[in-house]
Amino acid sequence: MNDINYKSPLYIQLREVIRGKIEDGEYPIGTAIPSEAQLAETYNLNPLSVRSALAALKYEGLLRSVQGKGVFVNGPKTERDLDTLGGYRQTMDERSINAHTRVLIKALRPAGPYYSMLLDIDKGDSVWYTKRIDYVGDTPAALEEIYIPEKLLPSYGDVDIELFSIYDIFTWNDMRPTIANQTLRVLFLEPSKAKLINLKPDQAVMELSNLTCDDKGRKIEFARNYIRPDMTDFYAHYQRS
Repeated sequence: MNDINYKSPLYIQLREVIRGKIEDGEYPIGTAIPSEAQLAETYNLNPLSVRSALAALKYEGLLRSVQGKGVFVNGPKTERDLDTLGGYRQTMDERSINAHTRVLIKALRPAGPYYSMLLDIDKGDSVWYTKRIDYVGDTPAALEEIYIPEKLLPSYGDVDIELFSIYDIFTWNDMRPTIANQTLRVLFLEPSKAKLINLKPDQAVMELSNLTCDDKGRKIEFARNYIRPDMTDFYAHYQRS
């Protein structure tokens, strides 16, 4: 499809040509598209028009730049339903998405004043602290920090949470997550955290915080998720009572 004309802005025409090739499978998901120079030569366009077309598709999430390697076709965004209570692995499994996690830290630490207040425990009580990266395929999609009271789940340290979901562990221990209060905001990560999910310090993330209670009314988990907006869409259902 090489029909670039002068009836509309050139970068918009090229944007739609590339979009069509992605939708038709000519540019498969996960593969690199032709370079800026190749596209400019193929369609007889100046580099600025090519760059503008690619920038628009990157903004939409259809393309992603990988430094030193080129511009690649992104896979479809995952969805996080703000109305449904479930962990990352459960959410991805339900959508048949190839996802996995890599645990960076899993250790006991004092709750301290802030997390003791959130979880209704004493300041000196211990909490399980987990820091992990969530992947879609080979791409890091989110950074998670999770806090669970040790006294509610003393066996947590013995379970491989790269193989089993935390919500499975809750269920095995008669802890049925029932209610979660969620907070969603946009922020910028400190450079060390941004680097873990392949973001530049000037790229914003979505922070989704969850305070989860079980069917006995106990506060069983506080989780903070830093989610790449180019990898995930959020949606919620509203119904008039």
